[in-house]
Amino acid sequence: MIPEGEHYARLRRLWDEHRADAFPDALGRDPRIQEVALYESWLGSLVEAALALGGRLSSAHRRMLDVREAEGNQPLWSLAGEMGEPVRSYVARLIALQELLTDLPLESR
Repeated sequence: MIPEGEHYARLRRLWDEHRADAFPDALGRDPRIQEVALYESWLGSLVEAALALGGRLSSAHRRMLDVREAEGNQPLWSLAGEMGEPVRSYVARLIALQELLTDLPLESR
């Protein structure tokens, strides 16, 4: 079991690393990159909210993650595979962030 403070620290480290890395622009005007941007925007809002709660998730965000988990990330992985590097690494880090979020405890009320 990971101590609660460690959940926050892991999420903060990976999020800071992610934000320091530029969005992949190697493919220029390829419209498929918009899917990555949409996923990043959605996920980023959850990460920021969890960090604001000290490394905890609201029940609404937990439900959103549960739905995402049920849908799976196969379309996103396929897209990243088609687009190659650096998109593949960028998406891999986003999915790692999603996995960290799923490990967070719920906020107590």
